[in-house]
Amino acid sequence: MSKKQIYIQVTYVEPYFDTSELQHRPTHFDRNYNLKRFMYASPFTMDTNRAHGSLPEQYKRKTILTVERAFPYVKTRTGIIDRERLILSPIEVAIEDLQKKTDELRAAIQQEPADPKILQMVIQGCISTAVNQGPLEVANIFLNPIMNGLELPNIHHNRLRLCFKEFTRRLAEALKRNKTLIHADQREYQKDLENKFTKFTESLQPLLSACKQTAIIETTLTNNKRNKRRYQLVTLGSFVK
Repeated sequence: MSKKQIYIQVTYVEPYFDTSELQHRPTHFDRNYNLKRFMYASPFTMDTNRAHGSLPEQYKRKTILTVERAFPYVKTRTGIIDRERLILSPIEVAIEDLQKKTDELRAAIQQEPADPKILQMVIQGCISTAVNQGPLEVANIFLNPIMNGLELPNIHHNRLRLCFKEFTRRLAEALKRNKTLIHADQREYQKDLENKFTKFTESLQPLLSACKQTAIIETTLTNNKRNKRRYQLVTLGSFVK
């Protein structure tokens, strides 16, 4: 880019809500009316100039814009009065992607009238072994070091574990829903999907169990240290008296 020129970036933005705001906007109407904050995301890698990298390298920058007038508005544009940037680490990017896949499954399951093609496409994208950076690869990259004792779990590992539990539950619901929609000529296809799901859960379960058990052990050790420290303080206080 030339420093002598001014560049304009045209990008897609979507409404942004934090957790507390979502609680006050429960309906579809609430989440599409009186909007003042919008967000767009930019993928990047730390050590290279590439926007996209492997799972452990992939970061995401979220830019949250606050505008002067709430949308919908009589004009199609308004000024920006505040800008905030959030950086998501690779595991946070993976969590967000997994949550989106779970939302896609939920939407496909609840769609009325049901669309078998959409449902099957979503299922296939979730459990296909041909997807190099699919859910199972995410679990291997971020949870395998914990299972092998190379890392201790943190809050993001636990969030990822819980996301996988919800994802697996929705995937099972999707397969059950698809079974009621297929015709006789798709029974083999359904069986193949179910076999892939079984292999997926069998590969995933040890990773999730290791993460949960390690988290419990770490929490117990932390509580023991706190109790011991509290006991020492109480003893010292009694001694001073």
